[in-house]
Amino acid sequence: MRGSQSNSGVSSVWSAAGIVASVVAILLAVTFGVAANPSGTSLPANPNFASGGTAQAGAAVEPTGETTEVEVTMTADMTYEPSVIEVPAGDELVVTLINEDDKNGHDLVIGDVESSRIQPGKSETVNFGVQSYSQEGYCSVAGHKQMGMTLDVVVTGGSSSAVDAGGHAGHAAPAAIPDVVDAEVSEVYPAKLEPLESTDEPVTHELTFTVTEVPLEVAPGLWQTRWTFNGSSMGPTLHGKVGDKFIITLVNDGTIGHSIDFHAGALAPDVPMRTIAPGESLVYEYTAERAGIWMYHCSTAPMSTHIASGMHGAVIIEPADIDPVDHEFVIVQSEVYLANEAHSPEEAEEVNADKIANGTPDRVVFNGIANQYDQERFEVKTGERVRFWVLDAGPNVPFAFHIVGGQFDTYWIEGAYHLRQGVSSSGATDGGSQVLSLLPAEGGFVELEFPEAGNYSVVNHIMSEAERGAHGYVHVTD
Repeated sequence: MRGSQSNSGVSSVWSAAGIVASVVAILLAVTFGVAANPSGTSLPANPNFASGGTAQAGAAVEPTGETTEVEVTMTADMTYEPSVIEVPAGDELVVTLINEDDKNGHDLVIGDVESSRIQPGKSETVNFGVQSYSQEGYCSVAGHKQMGMTLDVVVTGGSSSAVDAGGHAGHAAPAAIPDVVDAEVSEVYPAKLEPLESTDEPVTHELTFTVTEVPLEVAPGLWQTRWTFNGSSMGPTLHGKVGDKFIITLVNDGTIGHSIDFHAGALAPDVPMRTIAPGESLVYEYTAERAGIWMYHCSTAPMSTHIASGMHGAVIIEPADIDPVDHEFVIVQSEVYLANEAHSPEEAEEVNADKIANGTPDRVVFNGIANQYDQERFEVKTGERVRFWVLDAGPNVPFAFHIVGGQFDTYWIEGAYHLRQGVSSSGATDGGSQVLSLLPAEGGFVELEFPEAGNYSVVNHIMSEAERGAHGYVHVTD
């Protein structure tokens, strides 16, 4: 066994005994056709060798029978210390991981071996097997690698890279993940907004938001492990009026740090929007002082990853003079970035943070699930007045909300009417609107009546996004 590497530096010394042991092991392998047993400790067996002791593809060196032991600290700055590990070619690498980040769980992946997700203040010792070539280790928690949580395993005296060892330097662009033919969504997110109770007095809304990380359907027959508020495809829709008070208890039952940011409240973010560790909770209080459809979301870095994983929702604060309608629906657009093609909860993986950074979603969705309102349509009758509250949660894609065959006579965006029952803000009475255009985090509402029975498509009129799943139907009957 080699001397341990500490956080203050990296070193590994070839001892005379180690050289002798290596030579003996090689001679035995050549003479008798038997490789040295790499699993002489109680740690997991070396994955580069099959149970019979034969080197698998990619192993470019014979095992030395030696072990390099290293202690690595995971920090709150999304780093590993040390960030470089040196190991002689053929040595087994055993790493003791210590998580000193007080908010987040982390892991370490080197080659085909992955540690468990280690919680704040905990540690774990992992055997990463015989090291044949230099490679990168990284944290597999979605978004952490992209924030720089990587380390370098530098193998001395052997191949310089995976290419030299018979591996691959890179990967082709991932293939598009196809729709599942004839699949249906198992549970449709309810889009109907119920009217507020009639009262002139401010109302206090008290709710608990519990963070969970669970597999959910994101398109018919396709699953992803989602980070959620209360376990659904997007967070609950909150509904109130100007002057109402909201008291939200956030409970983190996840495995990494999470937080929440309500755009509907104006207050210093330092305390209520702080990241809390697994097992912790906080109380977030605000008073709604302005009307709008306001976004809320997890604000823990990387924020794009948390939002794209499902940690977003809407708060609807009605204008005081809002007109009565027959039906109200809520549509929140967001994006899905798949790491694999999972057809069951058991196969589901977390979000692909590289796709988020590149702005290449696999699906663009309404209320967390692609095409779900093709299956369960918005039901109205001719002549009824209908309001759609619309929010773009992003994190990347704009939303051009359009109803094929419909015209909006009321258009309200980010706090103001531009058109109200056919009358524009300049007083014109002969205008209408065809699209409500939103950037991420913007919201508004539109109103219309449907002139005749039929099926009216609801789309993002950036048509490539509609084709990725930002699509539904209004079913109109007489």
